[in-house]
Amino acid sequence: MNYHFIAIGGSAMHNLAIALHKQGDTVTGSDDELFDPSRSRLAMYGLLPVEQGWFPQKINKGIDAIVLGMHAKADNPELKEAEKLGLTIYSYPEFLYNQSQNKTRVVIGGSHGKTTTTAMVMHVLNQNSIEFDYMVGAQLAGFDTMVKFSKSSKIAVFEGDEYLTSPIDLRPKFHLYKPHIGLITGIAWDHINVFPTFENYISQFATFVDLIQEGGSLIYFEPDKELQKIVSTGSRNLKIIPYTTHPHRIEDEKTFLITPDGEVEIAFFGEHNLQNIQGAYCVCKALGISDEQFYKAIPLFTGASKRLQLLNKSKELTIFQDFAHSPSKLKATIEAVKNQFPTKKLIACMELHTYSSLNKAFLDEYKGCMEKADEALVFYSNHAIQLKRLEPISPDMVEVAFEKSGLQVFTDSEELKKQLFFMEFKNSVLLWLSSGNFDGLSLTEISNELVEKMG
Repeated sequence: MNYHFIAIGGSAMHNLAIALHKQGDTVTGSDDELFDPSRSRLAMYGLLPVEQGWFPQKINKGIDAIVLGMHAKADNPELKEAEKLGLTIYSYPEFLYNQSQNKTRVVIGGSHGKTTTTAMVMHVLNQNSIEFDYMVGAQLAGFDTMVKFSKSSKIAVFEGDEYLTSPIDLRPKFHLYKPHIGLITGIAWDHINVFPTFENYISQFATFVDLIQEGGSLIYFEPDKELQKIVSTGSRNLKIIPYTTHPHRIEDEKTFLITPDGEVEIAFFGEHNLQNIQGAYCVCKALGISDEQFYKAIPLFTGASKRLQLLNKSKELTIFQDFAHSPSKLKATIEAVKNQFPTKKLIACMELHTYSSLNKAFLDEYKGCMEKADEALVFYSNHAIQLKRLEPISPDMVEVAFEKSGLQVFTDSEELKKQLFFMEFKNSVLLWLSSGNFDGLSLTEISNELVEKMG
């Protein structure tokens, strides 16, 4: 097949392009912005566009299908040319569904934890040599790409994002997958630019449940009150499987799962991850994985990229990076680190980066989220606010919203970096929290320098 990608540089889009290239399809693409790691990975496979920008002359009748990324606009010149020629146009999730129509589809959604839970399921299947297709929103150890298809697999495991499908299809992505096994990790308001009220946001998950195939399974985090309401109003023929937090204990900064056959030490931590692991267990059971297979595989799981990822450590200082940016994720990650390292000083450094987090109407949602941190720093970029065409916010507004004593707010990344090198990190954990990059700071380099400074 001959595919052309409009906005090939997206994290999901470039992985799909590579996956199709690896299975022998012809792939071309365009984008007006290309950054690493997408740029380097596309170049590695000979898929990097020669020039950045949109070129309608690339679009012709010889293309079997267009794959349209969310970064493109509805008036994109390549898209307009494809529409004019009557070419088949897929959004990213439409393409995934089209490739998996004859497979058992597992879709893992929720406001938080969906990437990690998906990664756990993938890890267990992989460790047990079970072939499957997949799509996940982070790079994982043991997987070359974030997307894979094969003609022989009978299972497809997809991370179910609730964000919009494409510039010409405003449905949430996870509404297109029609799973046989659907899991929801929990609901906490996010994407205020798309879902302006909490009620509107909740309704997307109710629709997701309605789209689970007849006779399929709904796995959900039982303590979540909004999920309880959704489940209680359902009347379809679904197998309802609630879950909570996996039984465990923490000792000497190590976490052990309590299983029917004894304790198992794991390489990750945090109550939210123990909830994720229980959800992953329920999915694996629904796919026919035994307890023995699951608990033999899960101790080898080291996590997904930027999900409580260890950047560096010394005797005095341990540094983690986490994708947490929404209020619920931020609070859960800080509490997880504090519980795991109760005798250490916790310095939490987070970036307001998304449309929601930089929206002054949403700022109050962060109240108390950093309370468990011993020291808290918040960074945001005024340039990012301008690019997102949002109303300006001030450091004072951020301080008032977070209600965290001693909170330091920065709008200059170099000033933030300078402050970090003035701080005392004896017997400490530093936690970077963002879905962005702190306006170009190299978190790895800074972390290495800080650890070296501590000796």
